[in-house]
Amino acid sequence: MDVDAGIVQTLHDSGALKEGHFLLSSGRHSGRYIEKFDLLRRPALTSEACALFTRRFRAERIDVVAGPTTGGIILAFELARQLGADAAYAERKSGSQSDREFKRGTTFRTGARVLVVDDILTTGGSVRETLDALAGHAVETIGVAILVDRSGGAVRFEAPLTSLVTMDIETWEPASCPLCDAGMLLVKPGTTPGS
Repeated sequence: MDVDAGIVQTLHDSGALKEGHFLLSSGRHSGRYIEKFDLLRRPALTSEACALFTRRFRAERIDVVAGPTTGGIILAFELARQLGADAAYAERKSGSQSDREFKRGTTFRTGARVLVVDDILTTGGSVRETLDALAGHAVETIGVAILVDRSGGAVRFEAPLTSLVTMDIETWEPASCPLCDAGMLLVKPGTTPGS
C-alpha cells in the first residue's frame, strides 16, 4: 500500500510538503520537510487519508487504535472513529524524553487487537515507544500504520508496517550539509526563519 500519488498531491496542495533548508528535531538538516499539521489541521483531508487506512484494516477486527502524541492522537481518533474502535494515546512519561505510557485511565481488554498509527516516520522512535508502552498490556499488536514514511523504507518494526507514502528524504549532519555550504537560510520548522 506504499506510495499513493493522490496522498503526495494532497501533501503538496495542503502546503505540508515543503522545500528549503530545514533543521530537523534530530539535529540533521534536510532540503525537504513535511509539516504534518498543514494537513492535520484540515479535518476533511485528514479523514480522507484515514479512509485509506480504514479500507486496508477494516477486515482486521481492530479493537483499539493507538497513537503517540501529538499528531498520532489526531490520526488515532479519526481512524478509530472510522473503524468503530476505541482510541488510545501514548503520552510521554513525566520527566522522560524517550518513554511513553497510556494515561488518563486508559485500559485495554485482554487480547485486544491494537493498531498503532502515526503521522511521519523518520527514525521510528515515537512508534517504538508506543509499542514498548503496549508491551506492558496483554494485547495483540496487529500492525503499524504511517501516513508518510520518510525513511525510504529503512525503518522496520516487529509488527507489519503500512504507509500511505514512502519517501526517501535525504538528510545531512550540519558539518556536511550542502545547503549550508550554498548559504541557504536554515529554518527550524515551527519557528520563524532564522530563529
